[in-house]
Amino acid sequence: MNRDAAEPISELPRGEFAFPGPLRDALVNAILDGTKTATASLLAEYPNDYQPHEEVGALEAVLDSHDNVVCVIRTTEVQIYRLADVSDEHAIAEGEGYADANEWRIGHEQYWRSPEFVEYIGELDIDDNTQVVCQRFTVDERYPIRALEPWRG
Repeated sequence: MNRDAAEPISELPRGEFAFPGPLRDALVNAILDGTKTATASLLAEYPNDYQPHEEVGALEAVLDSHDNVVCVIRTTEVQIYRLADVSDEHAIAEGEGYADANEWRIGHEQYWRSPEFVEYIGELDIDDNTQVVCQRFTVDERYPIRALEPWRG
């Protein structure tokens, strides 16, 4: 696929940050204002044959809580780390106000153990060796940016 030609937004995979609601709104706003330039997911969320290097250069249409596309991001880097090895730099780049990787881990473990997440993927054993996919991205300026419509749950 030619990564330099703008693909129609309708053909791009959807990027959903957290579940619809206040957390997604906060994350999407952080992307829109440039505070959030990284994200993390559990490797367990991906198919068994997942190849992180194939994600570099990929585009995603970021959705707000109402499934509206608000921007398009381009993945610039993907690394898989043990949970214990996620860096302070990555934690801060997630734009969620974490001062370091320890705070980031506490917040993410709460999310990964939340009833919504457990219902989505099942209950997982999370420890220092849990594999985490750490992604860096930029907003792709070739696509329009739309203001987020706040969640009114």
